[in-house]
Formats: sequence, C-alpha cells, structure tokens
Amino acid sequence: QVQLVESGGGLVQAGGSLRLSCAASGRPSSNYVMGWFRQAPGKEREFVAGITRSGGSRTYADSVKGRFTISRDNAKNTVSLQMNSLKPEDTAVYSCAAASTYLPLPGDRNYDYWGQGTQVTVSS
Repeated sequence: QVQLVESGGGLVQAGGSLRLSCAASGRPSSNYVMGWFRQAPGKEREFVAGITRSGGSRTYADSVKGRFTISRDNAKNTVSLQMNSLKPEDTAVYSCAAASTYLPLPGDRNYDYWGQGTQVTVSS
C-alpha cells in the first residue's frame, strides 16, 4: 500500500493563497492517479482536482477552475495543490487520495488510499 501525508494547510484571508502538499511513501506515487478532495463540516466530501500518473492530464471541479492548480513531482513522490484567490467557501479539510484508475475520476469510491487531511480555513 501507499501512505499519504498532507501538509500546508492553515488560516488565510479571502483572496490569499495556500499551497498544499501530499507526500507518498511505501510505493512510488507514479503508480497512482492522484486526487484532492475536501470536506466541510456537515457537507459531503467533494472532489477538487485530479491528475494522471504522468501529470499529463489534470481535471478540476468547476468551483475551483482557474483558481487551483494540481501538480505532481514523481521523483519526489509528491502531489501539490496550489490554491489562489481563496474564498471562505473553500474552507474545509483537504485530503489527498490515490487511485488505480486510468483517469482521476471525481467519485471518491475510486480512490483506495487517503491521507489524514489538512485544515484550510479562509476568513472573510
């Protein structure tokens, strides 16, 4: 299995930026399609962004398109989520996840491994 650990969360003012990182260990991260999800209190877990094994294709939830960028560095076994123009609605626990699908599908049922999550709080 692969272990995933997120970092980079914190408190930021609306309009600000944060960069989240996900470090993979146990298996090469290149074995997996990677995704970022978020969950706010009382809400369902939501797909945010996904990236293919090589990093050649990326997909985003409509709510974050143009603001967030997912990337990966397989040599370092890391996946990142650059979040710009943050809004209070982005406040959530953000988790990275690994899947064995060919594409980073938005359904969380496709992902087999999950990190513990990192809190992102955006104040207005």
